[in-house]
Amino acid sequence: MRMTGDDFSLGDFLPYLLNQAAEAASQSFAAIYKARYGMGRTEWRVLVHLGFVGEMTARDICERTREHKTRVSRAVTRLEAAGRLIRRAHAQDRRQELLSLTMTGRAVYADLSAEAVRHDQALAEQIGAQDIVRLKALLARLFAPIRG
Repeated sequence: MRMTGDDFSLGDFLPYLLNQAAEAASQSFAAIYKARYGMGRTEWRVLVHLGFVGEMTARDICERTREHKTRVSRAVTRLEAAGRLIRRAHAQDRRQELLSLTMTGRAVYADLSAEAVRHDQALAEQIGAQDIVRLKALLARLFAPIRG
């Protein structure tokens, strides 16, 4: 469908629809990590990437999450203060630090990743088994050029 200035509809604009769907899907999960651990969205994103990938730099996390470096830096500071991650000097580049989860951080990651699976399953049930497979395939196809 071609949209011109005369027939533009925000409700049909794909980036808007994707953003609204993402916000709705993530807000209910955000309530869980906020209530259990007092974490914000960027802290969750840092924690989940460290839990999934392992040791990373803040720059790596920024690239993966598309979050601004200031937000990631603040999240790292809060996670460190909560005893959920540690920093150590990067052997090859002293300007960077390697971040990893502490034992406490790994326990939080284990709890929240299990909750994320349940949350994802609940969303999938709302959509239906066949439609969720199709939706995920369409989203992967839509974002394949962006991922490279």
